Amino acid sequence: MTVDVVISGAGPNGLMMACELALAGVKPVVLDALPGPGDEPKANGLVGQVIRQLDMRGLYRSFTGDPNPPEPAYGWIFSGLPLNFVGVEDNPMRAILMKQPVLVRLLYQRTRDLGIEVRWGHSVTALAADSDGVSVDVSAPGGAYTLRTDWLVGADGGRSTVRKQSGIGFPGHTSPTMARLAHVSIADEFRTENGEFDVPGFGRIPFGHNRYDTGMVMYFEAHGDPPMLGTLEFDASSDDATGELTYDELRQSLRRVLGVDVPFDAPAGPGPHAMRRIDGQNTRQADAYRAGRILLIGDAAHVHSAMGGPGLNLGLQDTLNVGWKLAAVVNGWAPAELLDTYESERYPVGERVMMHSLAQIALTAPGPEVRALRSLLGELLRLPDATAHMAGLLAGADVRYDMGGAPHPLAGYMVPDTVLDDGRRLTDLLHAGRGVLLDLSGGAVASVAEPWGRRVDTVTASMADGPAAMLIRPDGYVAWAADTFAAADAEHLRAALERWFGLAEVLSA
Repeated sequence: MTVDVVISGAGPNGLMMACELALAGVKPVVLDALPGPGDEPKANGLVGQVIRQLDMRGLYRSFTGDPNPPEPAYGWIFSGLPLNFVGVEDNPMRAILMKQPVLVRLLYQRTRDLGIEVRWGHSVTALAADSDGVSVDVSAPGGAYTLRTDWLVGADGGRSTVRKQSGIGFPGHTSPTMARLAHVSIADEFRTENGEFDVPGFGRIPFGHNRYDTGMVMYFEAHGDPPMLGTLEFDASSDDATGELTYDELRQSLRRVLGVDVPFDAPAGPGPHAMRRIDGQNTRQADAYRAGRILLIGDAAHVHSAMGGPGLNLGLQDTLNVGWKLAAVVNGWAPAELLDTYESERYPVGERVMMHSLAQIALTAPGPEVRALRSLLGELLRLPDATAHMAGLLAGADVRYDMGGAPHPLAGYMVPDTVLDDGRRLTDLLHAGRGVLLDLSGGAVASVAEPWGRRVDTVTASMADGPAAMLIRPDGYVAWAADTFAAADAEHLRAALERWFGLAEVLSA
């Protein structure tokens, strides 16, 4: 028996990929080496465009309990430097404070609701790909077995077995840094009312990333968890960094950076508590996101610093980009070449994240030269145009997809979060994960799309100051738009429908 799709990895990206496929009628098998959803502390939230995409699936409300649309975030940080997005027109930045284990459990419940099989404790050990599919060797509690699949998706992290076995290269750079991070207990006498850590003999350490000439100190407190305290040092010797990180090692690192002893203890309670050391920061991107019938998403395709929290935004947007395309190929109405647009669209976005991730690491380096550079950059980041540029960069909204066809200011960008004249939010039309043709011309557009009716929902509506029509892909990006609807526009619409939703079906009389 051959499975349509196997997904290796049941983290946020693998589970979201499974859900996207299931919305289109494709039920994958998901494999993960863990015995169940993990609770290891990792990411602390989501930022950027992906929050709007979760809203497009109806998940923002169900995941957060907030009945209102996601609001823009009016502030963020860049290498510890504050950013103020107040006044940025159409601010694309969004943020949700949510621990990664919570997100995984919510997505896992969604897979169960959609009838998707997730095999915990089953890990991919080897694979052999050919032109017809992939044979996947799996290690499992009940014994090893081989699974044959038409398509294999690697969502198995930075050390991806799928990527390594497929022969896809993973070039990049390793920054000479040593990061140490742990949950700690801090006495109330050292904690201020505004959330700062008042270190005797040094002064107050604010929430977030704090760069000094001798290194960086990270201090966070969220989710009701114990405070998170950490350091980042450059060119630090790893000779004494063997085995698991200890609190004594963290204390010594803090003393090197701050010059004083920092008062903290181990946290109370069972945890799980963060306790990790990262010797060298990898910034790497896969040579290719697709090799034949193998696809890479998330950390399997790219790794980078967690500074600024871009990881889940990048990975989940990858998933929402490729999920509907893979389903279209499996369902037989799109050629495999449609999957090539996954890499052409998402690879440049990954490159942008690599760029600003490395820049943030460079800005944390010790020395008065970097301190002067940060001062200058801080002045520049207060300029309105620079602030707007940073909002688009950090939200992942500044790369425009090439949609081909007739140009339009909306084409290639995520659809605006607009309310139609009848009170419906345009975002709500995308809950089913299908394409949407929004006809704002009074009905003239609908007849053109009839041969694609089983793949695209045509919605006739009215909207103040809107175009005549928009074709919106399942991932929320505008594939085509027109301000009028003349004969030439109809031809351009047919071309866009064919490009993104396959050949027209022959309608019976």
